[in-house]
Amino acid sequence: MSNTYNGPTDTVFEKLSPAERNARYADMASYAQRPLAFLLSYIKRHPLAHGIVLTSVLVAVGCALASQYAIKHLIDVLGQGRDHNTALWSAFGILVALIAADNLAWRVGGWVGAHTFVQVTGDLRRDLFRYLSGHSPNFFAEKQPGMLASRITATSNAIYIAENTFSWNVLPPCIAVVGAIVMIISVNPMMAAGLLGTSAILSLVLYKLAGRGTQRHHAFASRAAAVDGELVDVIGNMGLVRAFGATFREQQRFAGKIGDEMGTRTGSLLYLEKLRLLHAVVTALLSAGLLGWALLLWQRGQATSGDIVLVSSLGFTILHGTRDLAVALVDVTQHVARLAEAVETLLQPHGMPDDSNATTLQEQGGRVDFVNTTFAYPRRKPILENFNLTIEPGQRVGLIGRSGAGKSTVLALLQRFYDPQEGEVRVDDQNIARLTQDSLRHAIALVPQDISLFHRTVFENIQYGRPDATAEEVYQAAGEARCTEFIEAMPEGFDTIVGDRGVKLSGGQRQRIAIARAILKNAPILLLDEATSALDSASEDAIQQALDRLMRGRTVIAIAHRLSTLQNFDRIVVMSNGKVIDDGEPSVLRTQPGLYRELLSRQGGAIEGDGQDGFRLETEIRETS
Repeated sequence: MSNTYNGPTDTVFEKLSPAERNARYADMASYAQRPLAFLLSYIKRHPLAHGIVLTSVLVAVGCALASQYAIKHLIDVLGQGRDHNTALWSAFGILVALIAADNLAWRVGGWVGAHTFVQVTGDLRRDLFRYLSGHSPNFFAEKQPGMLASRITATSNAIYIAENTFSWNVLPPCIAVVGAIVMIISVNPMMAAGLLGTSAILSLVLYKLAGRGTQRHHAFASRAAAVDGELVDVIGNMGLVRAFGATFREQQRFAGKIGDEMGTRTGSLLYLEKLRLLHAVVTALLSAGLLGWALLLWQRGQATSGDIVLVSSLGFTILHGTRDLAVALVDVTQHVARLAEAVETLLQPHGMPDDSNATTLQEQGGRVDFVNTTFAYPRRKPILENFNLTIEPGQRVGLIGRSGAGKSTVLALLQRFYDPQEGEVRVDDQNIARLTQDSLRHAIALVPQDISLFHRTVFENIQYGRPDATAEEVYQAAGEARCTEFIEAMPEGFDTIVGDRGVKLSGGQRQRIAIARAILKNAPILLLDEATSALDSASEDAIQQALDRLMRGRTVIAIAHRLSTLQNFDRIVVMSNGKVIDDGEPSVLRTQPGLYRELLSRQGGAIEGDGQDGFRLETEIRETS
């Protein structure tokens, strides 16, 4: 049995056209309200393996039922006396063969299931992560990362348990009940009819009662996901917790979340126990009645001793089978509830997919145009309104303005993290809404203020800018970003793990890693969002030189409160309330009345771009913001 993944690989998925990708995403989204159909779609990917599991269960249960008839036959032969040796040992051989076949069939099914059920969970997690990563930034802004991660795990576990439970706990009693009733017909058709009716009624009642507990199971699934999300959120912000002396407060808060989850879980489990208790009582009464009926038939000479043994064992098989079936269905109901809750959350339709006819960006130097662009975040008033801005290829443009002016929104729209409600954003005269998002972002390098690093090595974090880069190119980029000295001072050099979000590095070191990553990417458009804000004055000059080399020949858009970093730019764009209120060369704007000149004039010497004055000017801008 192969251990390889049979679904579409990520490499194959990347080669699909936007229309084909959208069709596959839409197909997954269609399962948001159909958890069982979602499960079945993954089972269909491995038809042969699941067919082997099904066949093994059929053979195993069939042999188990036949072995009971073989026991009846053996007892009847024994009742004929000691002179029937051939018949005796023949009956013995049949019984042993059936027992051996029963056990062998289970092992075949278990071996194949161990491979196949795990493959299904692997397929599922790959697909869910691919679908999740296609959601818009707004989706992630409203969901806790830990909650989303736990739902992928919960969905995988739920499907694994559902497959196992169905194969080993639901299917066998179903087959056993049907087969046992068929065999009892040979003894007494009335008894078979009574068992059939009783079993059907009992299973139906328990199934209906189990359905009434769905709300309890959903409540537990929701609370469990909330606890996971809360836990990841607090652990990820443990530094903040300690800084505010909130350790005990968070412990109490988490204890409350755990208490809520425990309450809903207890309610769910107790409801299941009530159903099991009901079935146990009914089964005990019916077992006694069935055995009494069989004894009455024997007293009247209408049944042999073997028949009594057969009826008793098959009757118990039927009644216990309905019990096992009901219990398994109740358990499956709980897992399906968690599956349904997770799938409903993860498979929401994508908010900002590629256009089905999207094309790849044709790079032509990096011209950027905002044309009559209006944009508002959800449930907020527009932050950009009829916004127009043109940046020629190779220009260096600095964006300044008070907080809330729309500077960061300009960068977000250019990267197509959001779509404007009106107007359009163009790169090299191509509407980015008509481009594939991957091709657009390949053309843009970003050095953000809040640096995001993976819990990986320094080398891997720099190489993330261009995964196919050679080691020499990574080292060169690190050198240009002035990273080499502090990296080589680490115990493991470039192989040092930086910790969660780069916690083992200083703010300045993280920023230089981000600059090295952008240098390696070598994109025609460079976005700088406070790219030197975390650097000390001693390292700022060296990094500024690296940035100067990085910016050559590229279209650069930089947000900076430290105006000294923008003095050598081609243009300064001053924004206020989502509009451009000043636009020109730094040397021209400082001579004209306006916000730029006002900010410069508040600090003596700031016009000359002195480092210390630039620091005081940055402080002044932040205060006025």
